[in-house]
Amino acid sequence: MTPRDVLLRSARTVDGWHTVAVSTSSTSDAIPVLVYDGDCAFCTRSVRFIERRISRHPRIVAWQHADLEPLGLTAEMCETAVQWVGTDGSVASGHRAVARTLIHGGGLWWVMGRIILLPGISSVSALVYRWVARNRHRMPGGTAECVLPQAERTPKTGGGDGSGGASP
Repeated sequence: MTPRDVLLRSARTVDGWHTVAVSTSSTSDAIPVLVYDGDCAFCTRSVRFIERRISRHPRIVAWQHADLEPLGLTAEMCETAVQWVGTDGSVASGHRAVARTLIHGGGLWWVMGRIILLPGISSVSALVYRWVARNRHRMPGGTAECVLPQAERTPKTGGGDGSGGASP
């Protein structure tokens, strides 16, 4: 199964959200997927901002609850940066994933996303993204867990939605 054949769907269960990859011949309801670190409180707050402020946003899922292989992603990629998987299977990471999310949002968000990808500005955006990623534990909403590799993180209890029990 290729990323192009995959739709990521979320289903509500008694114990929280779980994510499954579904193969389908119809892509009329296919939307891009934004994959983030659900154990990082700063990352979770950031995607909650996207959900609240950008009415046309991609499907957003914590990588810890996603079937990464059909999306063309690895855990290492997802630990390093936010990932965008387009409906055509294209993958963008870091600042480019943020830009794709904004472009997908349309309107002024589209303009902001396009600006991020302009030559020169894209290089600065990449530097800023890497700095924020390295220092996310110091950002508002960040915790010491944000800086740890996945293998060293404390198992979370609570929501099961990838938020690590953090409130949206």
